[in-house]
Amino acid sequence: MKSGAKRGVLGLLVVGIVLGIVLWGGFNTAMEATNTEQFCISCHEMEENVYQELQDTIHFTNRTGVRATCPDCHVPKDWVHKVVRKIKASNEIYHKLLGTIDTPEKFEAKRLQLAQNVWKAMKDTDSRECRNCHNFDSMDFSRQESRSADAHDEAIEKGYTCIDCHKGIAHALPEGYDPAEDMPGEG
Repeated sequence: MKSGAKRGVLGLLVVGIVLGIVLWGGFNTAMEATNTEQFCISCHEMEENVYQELQDTIHFTNRTGVRATCPDCHVPKDWVHKVVRKIKASNEIYHKLLGTIDTPEKFEAKRLQLAQNVWKAMKDTDSRECRNCHNFDSMDFSRQESRSADAHDEAIEKGYTCIDCHKGIAHALPEGYDPAEDMPGEG
């Protein structure tokens, strides 16, 4: 190979590496920028509806000062699952642009369906995001109220996941939701 051809190949390789770094860095920067509570509530649908509800829960204000943000519960921590979730979120952006839930009335009309989508995703992942903070192995059942300890023992025994019993823990249960139709362990 001639000297000029070698330099051309080397130059192309350097440009490819630099371009790869820039694109990868830009992709990761965008991933992190869209993984903040501020980004989530930048849509007035979220800020006016579910974010307001979150503020009245133990996940927002508690004696320890530990706060769960939107991404803590709705976006996986590990990279592969995070990318998959972000791809699925493109459907939410599509509906944002369409105005599907751009008023409180439209949001309430779709609320049960939206909640069921989230509950199914959480069940399918064995409540992976919940378990980032809450794990049976780190619970001290002797310090829980007996009702809670008994329920957690049963959950372990029967293979329940967090969302089986804790729907409505951070957001209001949708109108029309019937817990009798959605018993733990089913679905």
